[in-house]
Amino acid sequence: MKQLYFLFFALLSCSILTAQTVHGRVVTDDRSPAVGAYVLRLGSEHHTHTNELGQFRLDSVRTGDSLQVSYLGFKTAIIGVTSTDQEVKVILQESFFNLAAVTVRPSLASLDVVADIDARLRPVNSAQEVLRRVPGLLIGQHAGGGKAEQIFLRGFDIDHGTDVAISVEGMPVNNVSHAHGQGYADLHFLIPETIEEIDYGKGPYYADRGNFATAGFVDFSLKEKLDQSLVTAEMGSFNTLRTVGLFDLLNRERSNAYFATEYTLSDGPFESSQHFSRLNLMGRYTAELENGSKVSLLASHFASKWDASGQIPLRAVESGRIGRFGAIDDTEGGFTSRSNLIAEFTRVVDRRTYVKTNAYYSRYDFELYSNFTFFLEDPVNGDQIRQLEDRQTFGLTSELNKSFNFGGEESRLKAGIGLRYDNIDGSELSRTKNRREVLERLQLGDTDETNLFSYVGADLEFGRWLINPAVRLDHFTFDYVDMLQPTYDRQEQRKLAVSPKLNFLYTASSDLQLYLKTGMGFHANDTRVVIDQTADKILPAAYGADLGGIYRPTGRLFLNAALWYLFLEQEFVYVGDAGIVEPSGESRRMGVDLGLRYQFTDWLFADADINYAFARSVNDPEGANYIPLAPDLTSTGGVTVLRSRLSGGIRYRYIRDRPANEDNSIVADGYTLIDANANYRFGPVTIGLIVENLLDADWLETQFATTSRLFEEPAAVEEIHFTPGAPLSLRGVVRYGF
Repeated sequence: MKQLYFLFFALLSCSILTAQTVHGRVVTDDRSPAVGAYVLRLGSEHHTHTNELGQFRLDSVRTGDSLQVSYLGFKTAIIGVTSTDQEVKVILQESFFNLAAVTVRPSLASLDVVADIDARLRPVNSAQEVLRRVPGLLIGQHAGGGKAEQIFLRGFDIDHGTDVAISVEGMPVNNVSHAHGQGYADLHFLIPETIEEIDYGKGPYYADRGNFATAGFVDFSLKEKLDQSLVTAEMGSFNTLRTVGLFDLLNRERSNAYFATEYTLSDGPFESSQHFSRLNLMGRYTAELENGSKVSLLASHFASKWDASGQIPLRAVESGRIGRFGAIDDTEGGFTSRSNLIAEFTRVVDRRTYVKTNAYYSRYDFELYSNFTFFLEDPVNGDQIRQLEDRQTFGLTSELNKSFNFGGEESRLKAGIGLRYDNIDGSELSRTKNRREVLERLQLGDTDETNLFSYVGADLEFGRWLINPAVRLDHFTFDYVDMLQPTYDRQEQRKLAVSPKLNFLYTASSDLQLYLKTGMGFHANDTRVVIDQTADKILPAAYGADLGGIYRPTGRLFLNAALWYLFLEQEFVYVGDAGIVEPSGESRRMGVDLGLRYQFTDWLFADADINYAFARSVNDPEGANYIPLAPDLTSTGGVTVLRSRLSGGIRYRYIRDRPANEDNSIVADGYTLIDANANYRFGPVTIGLIVENLLDADWLETQFATTSRLFEEPAAVEEIHFTPGAPLSLRGVVRYGF
């Protein structure tokens, strides 16, 4: 018996001594890192995921073991471990799309897998589709195609970005203290064909996301290299023309460079032509160093100008005064441009540590002419206004990512520090006539706004559990000089925000994960509101919680669901007669998000997202506490075909009727739209057809309850003012890859 015990302990000791840690890196066949690839030691449940550099570390591996590496859209690889002394290099080969390859990631960003699925199924076809890729997010355009879209998400009318943080390659898109509205986010400088990934999260649970990340965030990563050069031409309804060129300039083992350009023209469906034009230019260089470190430089320029028919009153159309696509004041419109420089350096310190540093500079010009109330304020000249600004934004973020052993499990630390500075000269709101004559300056001033921030968080693994405690600190300095005052007077306010987060994830298997996310976030008020002390809160806090799960019951079905709650210390209300936003009171929202992804065959897929939100103002009496334009029920989805030469699909988006004012006496009409597209490839040439509003529905794209007066009217009227949605339209597409 003693001999048996001795033999048992000897074998156990040998096993312990020979079980070691294996390090490796997973890349795709085009040498890009496979971020979030699932690495499993066969014969066990022991697994890990690759980091942002494609690197992984897996404990308890012995020579002779086999590793299974799976990654969405690529063939599963089986790798034998011949030595734990050398790094394992895994190169994945592209394969047909297979939902069975989806694995739930034990990380706070586990819903990224939904973004990965959608990216494979639904390439972005236009700038308007960029934000629609986020489940539950809808947009509306109401100023000639050149103005930033109105955003709806989780029971918010976010206007142009007040409660969703949007960024591109680490550079924030939201503009603080903007001439038109707080958080204004114009994404039109983004060329859709250059997008590599769309990362998003809902709620204030992410320590690396700060200002405006209350309803959620959206982050765009752009291609580091091209698979091939590409030229695209589109022509369609309303004299629409779009050309795109992506040109591979350098494609080497460790360095890549490309140039991209886009030019768009359109008259739009309106009786008065939009004369819309937009030019985009972008170049990027990326190099990987010997130790795996990486450097990237990106430069872009965007310019756009347009005319607009503006929001028109319902009574003018119903009386026959103007047509559905007519105008009361067709001198609206504007000009905007943005030039960006982004530099990024990812330094590999060791196998478990890397530091990512991002720096950016943006030069931004904006001039917008609007007329929301027509002849309410000035019965002779009309109520046209001009909003104008010249902005420079500087920023820097440096983030440490480190994996470490905690209680025998692999855990991760993320800590960052950064700065954002906005210098805004000549921010103006003026009454004008016919875009030429300034009748009265209502606001004119210079704004300096500085945001210093830091954050730290950890993913602590305890078996199947992951606990993510985190905290973020933001310090703001608001400076404003009112140029309309007779003497120089710089006004200043300072404020600190502390935003703790605590999140729990339970990964039952590679097919099931449950989570509870909790946290605080905030959105800053406009500097002019802060200085005037008309805001109850300088940095209104948001308190949120999500209880949900991700489940793959079969290899062909993927489900996600969440119950959520969000409380805001202060809302923002759109004021049509001034063309600005102003702060209001507390609000409460709760709801449910449901998502489904299903694969019928190797080439036929379906997806659907249904989102319900109950949104109310806290301090107002029952029946008068509706939040204007907050959607309660929305849904998007469709069917997609992906075959070797043929691709395309049919998609729908739906928004239910919603209150347009606080007592729901004025209602904004909902709509259901169906779009379709089809593409067929002949060698290097692809031809396609895009059909928008397939059923030619009459719909109202954006709506507001606005008080206005027409020229001959004796008194003002409050009712729905709207921008009509485009009718059935077609675009033909030809692409050539080389």
